[in-house]
Amino acid sequence: MAIIIKPIVTEKMTAAGEKLNRYGFMVERTANKVEIKKAVEEMYNVQVLDVNTMVVAPKAKQRYTKTGLIRGEKQGYKKAVVTLHEGETIDFYSNI
Repeated sequence: MAIIIKPIVTEKMTAAGEKLNRYGFMVERTANKVEIKKAVEEMYNVQVLDVNTMVVAPKAKQRYTKTGLIRGEKQGYKKAVVTLHEGETIDFYSNI
Protein backbone atom coordinates (compact mmCIF):
# COMPACT_ATOMS: atom_id res chain seq x y z
CA MET A 1 0.00 0.00 0.00
CA ALA A 2 1.41 3.36 -1.03
CA ILE A 3 1.51 5.92 1.77
CA ILE A 4 1.79 8.99 -0.48
CA ILE A 5 -1.21 9.30 -2.79
CA LYS A 6 -0.19 12.49 -4.62
CA PRO A 7 1.53 15.84 -4.05
CA ILE A 8 -0.63 18.90 -3.47
CA VAL A 9 0.30 21.44 -6.14
CA THR A 10 -1.60 24.68 -5.48
CA GLU A 11 -0.53 28.31 -5.45
CA LYS A 12 -0.34 28.34 -1.67
CA MET A 13 1.75 25.14 -1.39
CA THR A 14 4.03 26.19 -4.27
CA ALA A 15 4.74 29.51 -2.53
CA ALA A 16 5.43 27.68 0.75
CA GLY A 17 7.83 25.38 -1.11
CA GLU A 18 9.76 28.29 -2.57
CA LYS A 19 9.92 30.44 0.58
CA LEU A 20 9.69 28.08 3.56
CA ASN A 21 10.94 24.80 2.03
CA ARG A 22 7.58 23.09 2.85
CA TYR A 23 5.73 20.69 0.56
CA GLY A 24 2.23 19.21 0.83
CA PHE A 25 1.12 15.66 0.10
CA MET A 26 -2.18 13.81 0.17
CA VAL A 27 -1.50 10.66 2.21
CA GLU A 28 -3.31 7.54 3.42
CA ARG A 29 -5.52 8.14 6.44
CA THR A 30 -3.82 5.40 8.46
CA ALA A 31 -0.27 6.71 7.86
CA ASN A 32 1.61 8.23 10.78
CA LYS A 33 4.35 10.88 10.75
CA VAL A 34 7.23 8.39 10.86
CA GLU A 35 5.88 6.44 7.87
CA ILE A 36 5.28 9.64 5.91
CA LYS A 37 8.82 10.85 6.63
CA LYS A 38 10.35 7.55 5.43
CA ALA A 39 8.18 7.49 2.29
CA VAL A 40 9.11 11.07 1.27
CA GLU A 41 12.82 10.47 1.94
CA GLU A 42 12.81 7.29 -0.17
CA MET A 43 10.72 8.71 -3.01
CA TYR A 44 12.47 12.07 -3.47
CA ASN A 45 15.95 11.42 -1.95
CA VAL A 46 15.79 14.36 0.49
CA GLN A 47 16.26 14.84 4.25
CA VAL A 48 12.97 15.60 6.05
CA LEU A 49 13.19 17.92 9.05
CA ASP A 50 9.55 17.96 10.21
CA VAL A 51 6.13 16.49 9.33
CA ASN A 52 2.78 18.09 10.17
CA THR A 53 -0.45 16.21 9.46
CA MET A 54 -4.08 17.22 9.34
CA VAL A 55 -7.36 15.59 8.36
CA VAL A 56 -9.35 17.65 5.86
CA ALA A 57 -13.09 17.23 6.51
CA PRO A 58 -15.50 16.28 3.72
CA LYS A 59 -17.09 19.24 1.96
CA ALA A 60 -20.87 19.31 1.42
CA LYS A 61 -21.99 19.75 -2.19
CA GLN A 62 -25.37 20.14 -3.85
CA ARG A 63 -26.65 20.72 -7.36
CA TYR A 64 -29.98 21.35 -8.96
CA THR A 65 -31.15 19.01 -11.72
CA LYS A 66 -34.35 18.31 -13.63
CA THR A 67 -35.35 15.71 -11.08
CA GLY A 68 -34.65 17.94 -8.10
CA LEU A 69 -31.91 18.72 -5.64
CA ILE A 70 -29.05 16.22 -5.33
CA ARG A 71 -26.98 16.38 -2.15
CA GLY A 72 -23.69 14.73 -1.41
CA GLU A 73 -20.20 15.45 -0.19
CA LYS A 74 -16.65 15.41 -1.48
CA GLN A 75 -14.48 12.83 0.18
CA GLY A 76 -12.24 13.97 3.04
CA TYR A 77 -8.53 13.14 3.12
CA LYS A 78 -5.39 13.37 5.22
CA LYS A 79 -2.81 16.00 4.32
CA ALA A 80 0.86 16.05 5.32
CA VAL A 81 3.03 19.18 5.17
CA VAL A 82 6.70 18.19 5.07
CA THR A 83 9.53 20.60 5.95
CA LEU A 84 12.91 19.83 4.37
CA HIS A 85 16.41 20.66 5.56
CA GLU A 86 17.99 23.89 4.32
CA GLY A 87 19.17 23.73 0.71
CA GLU A 88 17.04 20.73 -0.34
CA THR A 89 14.10 20.97 -2.74
CA ILE A 90 11.58 18.71 -4.44
CA ASP A 91 10.88 19.22 -8.15
CA PHE A 92 7.46 17.73 -8.95
CA TYR A 93 7.80 18.60 -12.65
CA SER A 94 11.12 16.85 -13.35
CA ASN A 95 9.59 13.62 -14.72
CA ILE A 96 7.04 15.23 -17.06
